[in-house]
Amino acid sequence: MQQFQTALEGIEVSDAEQKISTAEALKQTNIWLQEAQKLGKKIMIFGNGGSAGVASHMAVDFWKNGGVRAMTFNDAPVLTCISNDYSYEEVFEVPVRQFAEEGDIAICISSSGSSINIRRGAIAAKELGCRVIGCSGFNSDNPLRKLGDLNFYVPSFSYGFVETLHQLIIHVILDNKLYLLDKKDVFHRNEVME
Repeated sequence: MQQFQTALEGIEVSDAEQKISTAEALKQTNIWLQEAQKLGKKIMIFGNGGSAGVASHMAVDFWKNGGVRAMTFNDAPVLTCISNDYSYEEVFEVPVRQFAEEGDIAICISSSGSSINIRRGAIAAKELGCRVIGCSGFNSDNPLRKLGDLNFYVPSFSYGFVETLHQLIIHVILDNKLYLLDKKDVFHRNEVME
C-alpha cells in the first residue's frame, strides 16, 4: 500500500511542452468535454489487455453518466479483422482513421507508454484534429508521454498500480466534469436515503 500511495502521489501531468498542475489539466479537460458535448463530438478510448477493460468501462460511464458520446475499438471481430487484414500495430489506427472527426477526444492508454499500436492510434488522432490524452507509466521518458496534448504519467513499474491509477485518472476527469459543469454531487449521489 505504501508503494501504491507513492505512485498515486507521484502522478505527473504535462501538456505538449511542459509539466502542468492536475488542476490546470482538469480545467482543460472540462473545456474539451463541454465543447465535445455541445458539438456532438465523441471520445475514443483505447488500450491493450487490462487497459482495454479500463477503456470499455470508462466509455460506458462517459456516455451514460456524462452525456458525451464515447466508444472503444475492443470488439473481438474488429480486433481480429484489423489484425488479420492490416496488422496488430494498426489495430487502433485504422478505426481511428475511419471514425475520428476534428474536435473528437482520443484517450490513449498504455501502461508502458511504448505500445506501438496505441502510439499509432494517438498519431492518427492528432493528424485528424483530435485532442489526445495519453495515460502511461513505467519509464518517465516513454514515447506515448510525448504525443498527447495532455499526458498523465504514473511513476510505477507495476501493471496493477498503473492500470488502477489510469482508471482513477479517467474517472476523475469524468467526475470533475459531472461536478463542476453538470452540477451533480458525485460525492453523495449514491447514498441510500432511509
